[in-house]
Amino acid sequence: MTGALAVSTEPEVVRRAVAASGDDPATRPVVHGLGVDESGGRAAAADLQRARADGRSLVVDVDGGVVRLDPVVLGDRTAVVEVFVPESAPGDGAASRWLLLLGVAAALVGAAVLVVDRVAARAVDSARALVRAALAVGDGDLAVRVEPSGPRELAEAGYAFNRMADRLVAARTEERELVADLSHRLRTPLTVLRLDAEALESDDTSVGSFSEAELDRRRGIRRIRQAIVTLEGEIDVLIKTTRKTVAHEAGPAMCDVSEVVRDRMVFWAALAGDQNRPHRVIGAQLRIPAPVPRAELAAALDAVVGNVFRYTPQGTAFEVAVSRRDGYVAIRIDDAGPGIANPDRALRRGASDQGSTGLGLDIAKRVALQANGSVSIDRARLGGASVVMLLADPEATPRPVNRFGLVGRMAREAREQKTAGRRWPRRRPTDA
Repeated sequence: MTGALAVSTEPEVVRRAVAASGDDPATRPVVHGLGVDESGGRAAAADLQRARADGRSLVVDVDGGVVRLDPVVLGDRTAVVEVFVPESAPGDGAASRWLLLLGVAAALVGAAVLVVDRVAARAVDSARALVRAALAVGDGDLAVRVEPSGPRELAEAGYAFNRMADRLVAARTEERELVADLSHRLRTPLTVLRLDAEALESDDTSVGSFSEAELDRRRGIRRIRQAIVTLEGEIDVLIKTTRKTVAHEAGPAMCDVSEVVRDRMVFWAALAGDQNRPHRVIGAQLRIPAPVPRAELAAALDAVVGNVFRYTPQGTAFEVAVSRRDGYVAIRIDDAGPGIANPDRALRRGASDQGSTGLGLDIAKRVALQANGSVSIDRARLGGASVVMLLADPEATPRPVNRFGLVGRMAREAREQKTAGRRWPRRRPTDA
């Protein structure tokens, strides 16, 4: 009706709009203030006047229901549209609407319960799997892992658990390998003791007649030798039961190769003098840095030089040389002994043709790899074995980028891999 009044206020137009609004004459709207038929109106004059004065809709209680009064401003006058709503109208269909609302509420509650049950089941399954894995790790099974699933928080907990288990495995491996390294380092002073014990007089008491003091002295020598043999056996067992060696530094380490070589050769030179071994040190006068811890490099050098004393006869010459070129620092240990028949086997961890643990050269190889280098075995200029440790030179100028791009770089890397760990070029003597 308000839309019709905005178009036209002619009485005939208004009557047609009223007739078209509904079939029930009791509920048809009544327009006040335009001079049309107002016989069906139920609102009091005061209510009509209040609706005009306030300019807003009013709902007024009347006999049999309520009326709604809507004022419509038409230029200099205001019409009021009255609509009667019987008391029975608001209740029509209420029962069906309430049933519909109850059905919708029940469906929502059921769907919510189903969704929560599925989500909770996934969370519970993930939590139980995590608990089982934690109990397995507590029982010593470090190989167990979980499949991260469930809510985001539990999935993150699963990933964290797997990382923790991996770290535990790595820590246990590193611990065992460190024990193997430390055990092998005990061989250095033990080798000195064994060589000194071998230099003592005979401990045989079965042939000849000896005084009581001489018998006690020879028995003491025998006990010393037996104790050294027993100690060597215990160290061998300890090394063999802890297989690999990896030592990770907390931060970047650096040492002076020349200083380490000079320091360790002070020790070995004294022992070489006792065994009449000619020896010399070459190129250890200048500072030559290397990206490895000092203790690790000293252990590697002791392992290789110790092999010279252990596996070559007394009086066998050896030399230790340090050089720096082509982006690498080289430590070369040569001897005049029988050499190494199978270099590849000697470089494999735990493999030895001499009945030892086979960890000496592996310690040197691990230190070289830690410094982005390698270890190679060749025939020495002195006639025996030549062990070369290559360590990356931290002060070397970076190589220029190959102008041929990826193809050239791949070809260069292939050549380097083919020669890495096999040869270290050096000048060989020529026949006169």
